[in-house]
Amino acid sequence: MVQKAKILLVDDRPENLLALEAILSALDQTLVRASSGEEALKALLTDDFAVILLDVQMPGMDGFETAAHIKRRERTRDIPIIFLTAINHGPHHTFRGYAAGAVDYISKPFDPWVLRAKVSVFVELYMKNCQLREQAALLRLQLEGGGGKAAAGGDKEPPGLLAELSARLAAVEEQAEALSKQLDDESADAAAVATAAHLERKLTGLRRALDALEPGTGSGPPSVTSQS
Repeated sequence: MVQKAKILLVDDRPENLLALEAILSALDQTLVRASSGEEALKALLTDDFAVILLDVQMPGMDGFETAAHIKRRERTRDIPIIFLTAINHGPHHTFRGYAAGAVDYISKPFDPWVLRAKVSVFVELYMKNCQLREQAALLRLQLEGGGGKAAAGGDKEPPGLLAELSARLAAVEEQAEALSKQLDDESADAAAVATAAHLERKLTGLRRALDALEPGTGSGPPSVTSQS
């Protein structure tokens, strides 16, 4: 079972954090507060997050500097960042947000429904990736077990486990396909579409590896990597 996704909310004003929690509570995910860039970076050392909502104007380390630190770390560089700002200095200011690695740049006051919809897309992508990693780990164990039996001249792995793996993978494939169609219909952010496409490619590779384990394929088990 995939646990709830964590969403990091970064803002130096408690009332803004409270407002974000009220907007995103309907997603039924784990909301984590950070009142500064330093506090956000500390939270990112130990926890995995589906998306980060980051205020631009903060005392000390501002949003742009915080994002730069996040993108420099291998562990956190792929976490989507949505910038929130109460100021708008025109296209140059917006471009700076995207250049810092943000997937979106939203000016306050914003539409709560729009923000919640954007966040929900990245939460869904995160959950699908978690499921995919779980299936890959199970398949890797299957391949390792099959290799050991082959070397010992034993029988192939029982078909029940292959059937269970295939069914689980099919469920993830169906959900990923539905999410991709939803993104196409809504003309979603390019970053979200690219992430969904990357997820589908990984699913395709995992399906091929699983199919190769089926009896009668005539080919040995392919290698399964954990590259992202």
